Amino acid sequence: MSLQCGIVGLPNVGKSTLFNCLSNAKAQSANFPFCTIEPNVGVITVPDERLIKLGELCKPERGVIPTTVEIVDIAGLVKGASKGEGLGNKFLANIRETDAIIHVLRCFDDENVVHVDGSVNPVRDKEIIDAELQLKDLETVESRIQKCEKAAKAGGDKQAKLQLEVLVKYREALSQGKNARTVELDNKDQEAAARDLFLLTNKPVMYVCNVDEASAVKGNAYVEQVREAVKDERRVSADGQTMQEPQVLVLAAKIESEIAELESYEERQLFLEEIGLQESGVNRLIKAAYALLNLRTFLTAGSDEVRAWTFKAGAKAPQCAGVIHTDFERGFIRAEVIKYEDYIALGGEAQCRAAGKLGIEGKDYVVQDGDIMHFLFNV
Repeated sequence: MSLQCGIVGLPNVGKSTLFNCLSNAKAQSANFPFCTIEPNVGVITVPDERLIKLGELCKPERGVIPTTVEIVDIAGLVKGASKGEGLGNKFLANIRETDAIIHVLRCFDDENVVHVDGSVNPVRDKEIIDAELQLKDLETVESRIQKCEKAAKAGGDKQAKLQLEVLVKYREALSQGKNARTVELDNKDQEAAARDLFLLTNKPVMYVCNVDEASAVKGNAYVEQVREAVKDERRVSADGQTMQEPQVLVLAAKIESEIAELESYEERQLFLEEIGLQESGVNRLIKAAYALLNLRTFLTAGSDEVRAWTFKAGAKAPQCAGVIHTDFERGFIRAEVIKYEDYIALGGEAQCRAAGKLGIEGKDYVVQDGDIMHFLFNV
């Protein structure tokens, strides 16, 4: 599953330092703008404590295999990018290819690290990038409106009329300096039409506040300013029912780079305890990025291997079988499902069978995060 999160932000806010911590890809990091030109892509392991417990229980011969998520480090944007300033067109094209945005904001003071606009102001920085993306989206929307108006008038095209309704909503919001993701649509038909537009500001977003070491645990005044600035930027959640604010995640990229250099798990945990953290910012970010993409995990467990598999939230059993192999989906018969909690509490598959905790599910079963699955198929 090749869904990607793109890391964006102004130059010198810590994007490449953070990316290096995530992927150990050693993307170039330097104290000048446009250090990153081509996007760096890292395939990142998703931390999952469930795999550790299953590995201890099953002792698999081939080991434990986690799932992954792709993170892209995109060149720093500057004011005027929508008109081609800096690396604007390349930057915008790279964002368009991603499925969600990790927006890094500088929330620390350091006179040795230059700021492209001369001072530290994360809300202003956010608004600069928002404005450039909104201008590009408005350009896209205006162009599509002209085409839809012609199609709707010429042939009474119902789809064109539907898309025109959506486009007008977006034009109104974007013209007011609002992101497309804040627009509430009236029905599923409008939602489907909106997806076809691939607007930059309609992508789900998470804000990462890069702070100094002293602020790594509780944040600082800059972080509070960001939280206040994004509280009205809500989007409909994956279930289409609830409204949720964008997540604001606090981490210190400099500390994370030091943690990444430590060899053992014990050393890293000791370091975290010393600064008052239970889990590294990088781990929290990876998990949040995975959720931002609306991804979930099902598991397979046995004496041969324990493995995590990625699926899109809401997927049914045959689709998840196809994640393992297309033949599994094509010849799907049924799925045997054990809840992770039961598997651990009772001590394995045999015990779950004996206790009646193994469910037999058909084609309409919606797979849940953490389900331990075994698929039966015939091709």
